[in-house]
Amino acid sequence: MEFFRNPNIDFLGKKWYFLAFSLIFSTAGILSMAFWHGIPLGVDFRGGTLVYVKFTSPPNDDQIRNAMDRAGVKDARIQRYGASANNEVLIALDLKETSEQALDQGKNSIIHALQTQTEAGKQDLNNVGYSTLTQYLVEKDPLHAGLDAAQRYGQLARAIVDYRDKTLGGVLKSLSDVNNVAPPAVVSSLQQGFFASNFGVRNVEIVGPQVGMQLQKQALLATLYSLAGMLVYLWFRFEWIYGAAAVVACFHDTIITLGAFSLINEPVSLTVIAAILTLVGYSMNDTIVVFDRIRENVKLLRRESLSDIVNRSINQTLSRTVLTSGLTFLTVLSLFLFGGEVLHGFSLALVIGIIIGTYSSIFIASPMLVAYQDWRGSKNRSISAKVTDTRREKMKIKA
Repeated sequence: MEFFRNPNIDFLGKKWYFLAFSLIFSTAGILSMAFWHGIPLGVDFRGGTLVYVKFTSPPNDDQIRNAMDRAGVKDARIQRYGASANNEVLIALDLKETSEQALDQGKNSIIHALQTQTEAGKQDLNNVGYSTLTQYLVEKDPLHAGLDAAQRYGQLARAIVDYRDKTLGGVLKSLSDVNNVAPPAVVSSLQQGFFASNFGVRNVEIVGPQVGMQLQKQALLATLYSLAGMLVYLWFRFEWIYGAAAVVACFHDTIITLGAFSLINEPVSLTVIAAILTLVGYSMNDTIVVFDRIRENVKLLRRESLSDIVNRSINQTLSRTVLTSGLTFLTVLSLFLFGGEVLHGFSLALVIGIIIGTYSSIFIASPMLVAYQDWRGSKNRSISAKVTDTRREKMKIKA
């Protein structure tokens, strides 16, 4: 299938416009990473506490952020995740201790910040655990269980917590929901000591600072090793200048993608690094297709200039580029629009990377190849001219 029949677009003639575009965006990204936002690292890299919260109704990010500020919880990152109908929010805190106390501290700080309505002397049934609920029922003994109280109420407490967490997704809309798993006497007793808030903390995770630093180092090394491996591969398959041009194009793609994340202050997580490595491979593959056609045409069209050969090669692969890049772009765009917050960073990196990666194969790698060959040709002509002049001078001396 071909979108274009015998296209004859002068791509290299327009290279300066695109090189200016690259220069502007690369510089803006570098300045942002150096002086403005830096590289906004996610909790995976900087360390911290992740608190997963589920609400009974669609949450408002601004209200959550204001509640966190009023409670003194500073620099919290709030991110929606999962399907929008699930009403789930991920809150990232800069608590970098790795102890059990830190887990409780992160959970309790979120509960304290979000509990705008409380009832005196009552606990929140959406945010208590199995042991607390068992202890309360044993003390109240609404079923008059006697010697079997601990076992019987332990089973009831487990059934209530499992129903809340597994069946209802982590939050009770009201205490009447407990009627489905507990006797009326137990429900009546719970109503005396508990209330149901509009949220529940589902899980708390911690990434320690040492782990974060290790992940940063491994992510950097993974990117550099991939670029180095591709350089060596292209060096052997083509010439070293082909490999250098392709690696420069991939480095250009990485800088612009990271710069875009810095400019919009979007956190860089492990999934974003995975996306960057993916787009490095994608951009390299697209560049190899163009370079392979250039190599074939150089052998067939020896009398034409390299600029004309490169232009012709890009035009010959244009339909393939539009097909592969267009379909891939539509796929990742769908992920970005409909994939939810969990895939937001990953899909955003791919959306940016595919656009930049496709364009860099044509307007960065190819012009660099032509510029080097022209420079080498002019250098050889200069050397030849000097040799010729030297020979003439020797002939004059002999004469």
